[in-house]
Amino acid sequence: MTVSFTERGTPLAESDTLTLVQTSGMVKDRISEVAAARLRDRGYADVSASLLGFLGALDCGVNFGSDIARRLDISRQMVAKTVRELSEAGYLVQGAGPGKLKPIEFTLKGERLMSEVRQILAEMDRELNKSVGKKSLKDLVRELDALAGTLGTL
Repeated sequence: MTVSFTERGTPLAESDTLTLVQTSGMVKDRISEVAAARLRDRGYADVSASLLGFLGALDCGVNFGSDIARRLDISRQMVAKTVRELSEAGYLVQGAGPGKLKPIEFTLKGERLMSEVRQILAEMDRELNKSVGKKSLKDLVRELDALAGTLGTL
């Protein structure tokens, strides 16, 4: 095992898992950035990569703030702030419910945005298939899925 050291001499073991975390984070961020840029080119000036990440965590039907907070590992206050922002932009609507259970759903504009995102991701699939090969991309996705399953058992 290769070991590097901090400036104070503390040993740091090399880790493929650390590299995987860093690289997969960069891939996720880059996909979101490209999708957001392409959406802006198509007239969605108010969409950012972080808002796409939030919207991507929502179910197509009814959502609730506490479920979103758990799914994204963020506070309910952050969920409420983001839902308010996306509601003002016309992508989401929050209804009335008992107590704190207020249903959150996509508006027609929000559904169209998500449809556009899926089209962009399909375009990116075609571009990646040309670049790395369709089989390589499918194999990578399958291997990452298997890895996620294995990590779920640790």
